[in-house]
Amino acid sequence: MDRQERICRQVAERLGLVIGADAVFVDNNRSAWQRLRHRPGWDALLEAIRVGRVAHVIVYHPDRLMRQPRDLEELLSICDDRQVSLHGEANQRDLSDPDDRFFLRIEVAHACRSSDDTSRRLRAAHADRARDGVPHSGPRPFGYTVDRMHLVEEEAEIIRELFRRIVQGESVMGLARELNQRGIRTTMGNTWAATRVRELLSSPRVAGLRVHHGEVMGAGSWPAIVPQGLWDEVQERLKFRATRLPPRTGTYYLLRGVVFCARCGTRMVGTSQAGRRSYVCSRQSRVDDTKCVRKFQATALESFVTEAAIRLLETLDVSGAPSTATLMSPVDDEAVSKDLEELAELRAMWDARELSTKEYREMRRSVEARIKKARARIVVRPAVEVLGGMVGPDAARAWQARYEAGDFDRLNAIVRFLFAAVRIGESTAGPFRLDFDRVSIERNELHA
Repeated sequence: MDRQERICRQVAERLGLVIGADAVFVDNNRSAWQRLRHRPGWDALLEAIRVGRVAHVIVYHPDRLMRQPRDLEELLSICDDRQVSLHGEANQRDLSDPDDRFFLRIEVAHACRSSDDTSRRLRAAHADRARDGVPHSGPRPFGYTVDRMHLVEEEAEIIRELFRRIVQGESVMGLARELNQRGIRTTMGNTWAATRVRELLSSPRVAGLRVHHGEVMGAGSWPAIVPQGLWDEVQERLKFRATRLPPRTGTYYLLRGVVFCARCGTRMVGTSQAGRRSYVCSRQSRVDDTKCVRKFQATALESFVTEAAIRLLETLDVSGAPSTATLMSPVDDEAVSKDLEELAELRAMWDARELSTKEYREMRRSVEARIKKARARIVVRPAVEVLGGMVGPDAARAWQARYEAGDFDRLNAIVRFLFAAVRIGESTAGPFRLDFDRVSIERNELHA
């Protein structure tokens, strides 16, 4: 920008123009091509022309000032009743002259087309890098070297620890606090905030996944720190905590996030009235025809589900459970490879405008669904990390020890790992009577 300003001052000196101290308008690192970017220098220039403070506009080149036709039209509309000249390094345009306005419109339209072409080429290049599994550029991510291709093992082990502790029920806030207490810093040398820990846990990079515009393009060319099954499990925990977990009230509900109303399909929430805890339908406060008052006594329901969990834990053996995803079968591997090639072809056709955006999205969604289904068969849920120390003949004793220690987060994590839902149906036993026939427990598929 200093170079451009120096050239503009040389043009002013050649023309015999004097530049006032308040007549230099600068938009550093703000592209004139980007349609939605705010440009305070540009706005200030237009205002100066509007109030008659400026009769000459000197710019390194018009395309540095305007790369969108609407910007030129805005400038011309302000200059309609004013004698304003636009000077560049090699030319001059009178903004009130019809011929000069005509040529300016052509120049700006050409600059806009050139910018669009450059942007399209860059997007295609970024998409190619993503499909090839090339990592993003930017600052060094925690756990990886500067080139993002190799592990910093000490940091990678910290990341694995964070993932294990999240699936065991610990909070992001607590983990951030402990990292700071241990003197562990981010790659920028900063302390950890809960949001920064959440970003680290949410990053597909640590699972070896390459993302482009929010879409997982496939495996990256760098080593994963955690297996995809563990990464998927943590995303569910983070999503639940972010959107479903109510503020702590001092009363803990062991089955939070697991109990559903069979009538409405919505989660049931824990509530306490006069010291009596219950799980109630989240639509109880509605005032329309969707209102639902279904409930179940909390202590009895928690005991019932705990008994089912312990019986299941007593039969499980996770000592030989894999900690990483198993390999695809040759058939699945070939099918996924062909689907990835089809995605690339669809993207190329969309870039070439051979497909409409609607057609591209619909066709892409179908192919991605096939890929997701194939990959789901190889993702192993992290049974070792979640259930370690809680399975086998001593499961009841281990559960009781956790309960007496107040480790309800861990017990809740185990329940959510074992069971997809505890659904509460309509009671047929009459008021004030417990009816466990209305309780349906849906198990998760386990690979232990």
